[in-house]
This record gives sequence, C-alpha cells and structure tokens, in this order.
Amino acid sequence: MNLPSNDLPDMHIDTSLHSPQGSAAAQRALDYYLKPAVSEEPSQERLFDVNCNISIEEALVHASGLLRCAAATAYESANHLHGAHRDLALSTVHMIDMAKAMVNRSLEGGQKG
Repeated sequence: MNLPSNDLPDMHIDTSLHSPQGSAAAQRALDYYLKPAVSEEPSQERLFDVNCNISIEEALVHASGLLRCAAATAYESANHLHGAHRDLALSTVHMIDMAKAMVNRSLEGGQKG
C-alpha cells in the first residue's frame, strides 16, 4: 500500500498578520457586509408635487389663483344644473370663495382693514 505523498511545493505563508483596525479597506468591507441595509423611504409617484423652495407668499398667491379657477369651474357647472344639484354646486362655489378670502387675508399679513 502506498501512502499519499505531498506533491505541493513548499509555500511561504506570512504569519505576521496584524489587526485590520484602522485600515480603510477593512472598514469599508465590514461596513458593507455587517451593517444593516439602510432602506430608503418608499417613493410615491405623484402627479403633482410642491417645489420645496417656494416661499410661503408664492405658495399663497398660487393657491389663491387655483381657488379662483376652481370657483369659476364650479360656478359654470352650477349654471347647467337644476334643483339640489345646482344648490350643491353653488355651495361649493361659496366654500371656495371663503377659502380664497382666507388665503388673501394671509397675503395681506392679517391686517384689519
């Protein structure tokens, strides 16, 4: 019976290992493999979004214009309706006008006049 022979060449193995602490590459590897993944906030697809750099005054001016358009649309719709449906459309116009008045008051700085 033949004993297995070691046909591998003699290899020099460096046994003078030192701590990877302080090594940037080691730290990146540890961060990559050991830190839990940071989940991003789920992004919602939006049809419309407000620019985060818009000033309060610009936002109020834009809101006032949108309310004016909404009131005109509701008023035109009410013109083609009758009975309770017309009353509902006109009450919508009234609520939009009240909201627009509040926005306009905010733009004036809340001054009594």
